[in-house]
Amino acid sequence: MLPCVYRLQPVLALLSFTLLTQGENCPATCLCPDPHTVDCSGRGLTRLPDEIPLDVRRLLLADNWIPRIPSDFLVLYSDLVYLDLRNNSLSHIEPGTLSTSSRLVFLDLGSNNLTEIPKGTFGESRSLIKLRLGNNPYLSMINEDAFMGLTSLRELELERNALSGLQVSALSQLPSLRVVRLEGNPWVCNCNFANLFTWLVENSHKLPNGIEGMECSLPTDGRHVPLSQLSQDSFRECQITLTLTDFFIIIFSGISVSVAAIMASFFLASTVHCFQRWSKGTKGDEEESEE
Repeated sequence: MLPCVYRLQPVLALLSFTLLTQGENCPATCLCPDPHTVDCSGRGLTRLPDEIPLDVRRLLLADNWIPRIPSDFLVLYSDLVYLDLRNNSLSHIEPGTLSTSSRLVFLDLGSNNLTEIPKGTFGESRSLIKLRLGNNPYLSMINEDAFMGLTSLRELELERNALSGLQVSALSQLPSLRVVRLEGNPWVCNCNFANLFTWLVENSHKLPNGIEGMECSLPTDGRHVPLSQLSQDSFRECQITLTLTDFFIIIFSGISVSVAAIMASFFLASTVHCFQRWSKGTKGDEEESEE
């Protein structure tokens, strides 16, 4: 029996050292089920915990009261691939905060208080595959270049926000996009929505339920209309709608044509006048010759 115990001593010592090391590296209020996972979900945190291991790969911070992420946070945790910040109190993400997350694959910012997603929010996180931004009840603005550089993004969740419109260019910059969720937003069926409607119809296979269940409100009376009842003809009037730039072009063209017409008339009148004088002079010379 004793020889067996002696042979197990190195193994037991290594196991004890590993457990003690994990206990020392794990934040006091969190759990660390494995050496590269820190689970601080539902701990009532009002800020990011201290003493997070630098080699953490999965950081779970859901269901807390965290209001902000320090702009240099991800500089320290370059191995992070999974970040869950769902159901916190985030109102904005400072530009550049996520630009250093070169290995981040999964990011959940759903169920927060975000109001907008400006350009440069995600930098060029080329490894990001899944991005959750749904259930932000105040999120009403997404910059058309907000997702620029996310060349590997396959799943984008924007459901149940406060979006009344969305630039198609924000979605067309995602070459790997396979799934997008947009249902539950207060879309407005105006001319700004026309291009998005065309994109939704052409890419309905990327929507979990197609355009079924999605609706928009009419700008005239606010009545909600299912997108499945609309067609390209519904936005026919938008094709002849002129923008301010169009009006400037029309005005400039009109002025240019008017100036050209005036100059042509002046040149023609001058030519006629000169021709008449030349004709009179020639006729006078002929009469003098006859005399």
